[in-house]
Amino acid sequence: MGSVTTSGTAKVTLPTDQQILITREFDAPKHLVYEAWTTPDLVRRWWSGQRGEMTVAEIDLRVGGVWRYVMVATGGLEVAFHSEYREIVPNERIVSTEVYEGIQTRRPRRR
Repeated sequence: MGSVTTSGTAKVTLPTDQQILITREFDAPKHLVYEAWTTPDLVRRWWSGQRGEMTVAEIDLRVGGVWRYVMVATGGLEVAFHSEYREIVPNERIVSTEVYEGIQTRRPRRR
């Protein structure tokens, strides 16, 4: 993936009581932004930011398909989200739900 920059700002609107619309502009070709959102290995690189490590990035990219992301945050808390794709227009638009699964305290593995 080539170099991509962002202004760091996002526009958040509430079109309905059950919708959140987040609009963000990137100085990058549309196909690279789309690829970053739809390729598990790329999602692992950016989704957690500086807040932890991605342990799961599963993507079933089709309408009715799902994605699921799990991250172990700094301090050992595990957070997970999942979603169902509602609309997919390659290189243009992805519409999905998003469900926060909650926080789990990660226990050290016994040896």
